[in-house]
Amino acid sequence: MDLVHPAVNGYLQNLAAVDDEPVLLEMEQHAEENDFPIVGRLCGRVLELLARSIGARRIFEMGSGYGYSAYWFSRATGEEGEIHLTDTDAGNERKARDFLSRAGLDAPIDYHVAPAFEAFEETSGDFDIVYCDIDKDGYPEAWERAKGRIRVGGLFICDNMLWFGRVTGAPDAPADIKEGYTEAIAATNRAITDDPSYRSIIIPLRDGLIVALRIS
Repeated sequence: MDLVHPAVNGYLQNLAAVDDEPVLLEMEQHAEENDFPIVGRLCGRVLELLARSIGARRIFEMGSGYGYSAYWFSRATGEEGEIHLTDTDAGNERKARDFLSRAGLDAPIDYHVAPAFEAFEETSGDFDIVYCDIDKDGYPEAWERAKGRIRVGGLFICDNMLWFGRVTGAPDAPADIKEGYTEAIAATNRAITDDPSYRSIIIPLRDGLIVALRIS
């Protein structure tokens, strides 16, 4: 289910070509050739803009792969930032450090080769942003763990919140790729929306990016 008309998406991608840089293009090519899920160029630009808009300096990523989302966050935080990446694959850490180093964006990076929740609990303090892109059945727990450790004025951001239309229950939505994923995402959307300490919206780009601002 296309969330954005292909012609509109193409137009937006064409505008976003202003960010074409060798390392970024290489990262995107790597994703395409290896069928590796990344947040994509348009949502990446949203991540950077959101981080810049709140002056984010301390960010925690639950699920980082080879550093594509961190590429955008690092553009926002600058060298004085602190961005925690997580993945259980040491190979992804090596790729992330290589890509980000060659892009000149590796200074704020602290990569944890560990499960996201384990690394999160071992990292103290509150964050300006917690970004979530882990296995979908972990989304409810990710929200529960993160919501109290985001500063007032900070953001919880999570990818795949429309799940290619599956959360709508529409008859033309694709079948779930794993039992329970759709239900977990829908439950997380509801929990975030109902939380009085946050105001949130789902941006319908690519696969739906929820942005929740802590207000109290």
